[in-house]
Amino acid sequence: MKIMMGSVVAGFGAVTSLVNALSSPYVELGMPLAGSAWAKAAKVLSLLMDAGWSWAALAVGMGWLAGKWVRGALVGALTLILASVAYYVTDAFVLRTPLAFFATETIVWSTVGLLFGSVLGVVGAAIRRPGLIGLLAALTVPVGAAAQMVVLPPRPHLTLTPAIILAEVIVWTAAVLGASWAVYRFWAARRSAEVG
Repeated sequence: MKIMMGSVVAGFGAVTSLVNALSSPYVELGMPLAGSAWAKAAKVLSLLMDAGWSWAALAVGMGWLAGKWVRGALVGALTLILASVAYYVTDAFVLRTPLAFFATETIVWSTVGLLFGSVLGVVGAAIRRPGLIGLLAALTVPVGAAAQMVVLPPRPHLTLTPAIILAEVIVWTAAVLGASWAVYRFWAARRSAEVG
């Protein structure tokens, strides 16, 4: 189970790097796809996967699977560190650049992963808690995604493209559904406690 989860986490980082490369007409891997439906699909995935909220969701999800706060903190930190290292190793391979070129970014993002991943892992573990703590923990990713959409929307260009619009619709829809699920779960638990 641990090996499988480690593979999923490393896979997230590696796939994010690959999708970024496939979506770019300036990278050797993406050049043959430029202008195709595959490039457009890769662009949507790139906008979704290479966003702060999706990396936060990964750490929260792993913390939720860990179940306990201390384990959640450890797993959340390791999740973001492993995903960051996999991202830059894949970048080096895809861009045919020496891995040493990405040493600074790898260290910086691994340090960020250590700090934020531990907090996000605890948040994930707290989702299992009943009451207000569980509600606030469950709202973290949907509210974070919505906040990022307002402050840093996925618009690398001045012109809105169909890929950007689709990515924004997917994020807003997921944020609303996630928040609705969290609130529904909270109220359902309160009603059952009142009846019981």
